Amino acid sequence: MRPTRLWPLLLLLGVFAAAAAAAAPPSDPLSQLPTPQHPKIRLYNAEQVLSWEPVALSNSTRPVVYRVQFKYTDSEWFMTDIMSIGVNCTQITATECDFTAASPSAGFPMDFNVTLRLRAELGALHSAWVTMPWFQHYRNVTVGPPENIEVTPGEGSLIIRFSSPFDIADTSTALFWYYVHYWEKGGIQQVKGPFRSNSISLDNLKPFRVYCLQVQAQLLWNKSNIFRLGHLSNTSCYETMADASTELQQVILISVGTFSLLSVLAGACFFLVLKYRGLIKYWFHTPPSIPLQIEEYLKDPTQPILEVLDKDSSPKDDVWDSVSIISFPEKEQEDVLQTL
Repeated sequence: MRPTRLWPLLLLLGVFAAAAAAAAPPSDPLSQLPTPQHPKIRLYNAEQVLSWEPVALSNSTRPVVYRVQFKYTDSEWFMTDIMSIGVNCTQITATECDFTAASPSAGFPMDFNVTLRLRAELGALHSAWVTMPWFQHYRNVTVGPPENIEVTPGEGSLIIRFSSPFDIADTSTALFWYYVHYWEKGGIQQVKGPFRSNSISLDNLKPFRVYCLQVQAQLLWNKSNIFRLGHLSNTSCYETMADASTELQQVILISVGTFSLLSVLAGACFFLVLKYRGLIKYWFHTPPSIPLQIEEYLKDPTQPILEVLDKDSSPKDDVWDSVSIISFPEKEQEDVLQTL
């Protein structure tokens, strides 16, 4: 190919190069740091936390610091400092920014559209901005289980009390509904709800049965009609108490059982007395006692036992009284004379 034929081609390449150079933005000589990697936003209950991986520099002894900015839907970018959002995330060495750590009032409004961006800084150097996707807390939040769950067994019932996963300042904007998953141990699971109250009573349960349950919250954002179903609580099991009818039945059964048992015992005792009355009489018969003389002899064998026995057994002299008639009454005296 002749050199004269190359000029049009070189001219065309020059035009394209000039156009590309004009279209490219001017480079920032200070943007020489790598950007923070894998930034992520944690929205769990009331938590709002931005975290990222640190920027590592092998040729610098100074620590790398980070700067976080935010904006709402159509606003400009704001610094994350105490005056603007309640927390300071400007030139920090930590690799996370907790927007809810300072106070209950800190953090972004839960129904606002929020966008965050992040960059690394080292002296006069800085990295390019890393912009996260926008979020709305009520739209993107992960709802945890209800907290402080207390269960009181009742008469054929379980009374459940708990607190919400997190506080909602304006209940006209958002609210919680609650569900109870319960089942008799080894039985089929049932679901009861939704409830607005933080106190729920499971009625019509079988008495003296063990029931297991889990409580679940659901966030309703009225503005956009968005539902966020939360995590289930840990499983806990409880035994129900007896209701009034069951207690009456127990009293009757205990009374009848006691009376029947006493009747059976009385009948058995009577039968045993009749059958073994001779043996019982023998058991309760007083054993014969040793005569006093023999007992004394056993205590002192030197005594003449035979003489003592003969003396005690000899017949005693008869004893009598003599009676003399001194006088008779007159009538009786005449009768006596006539008889003579």
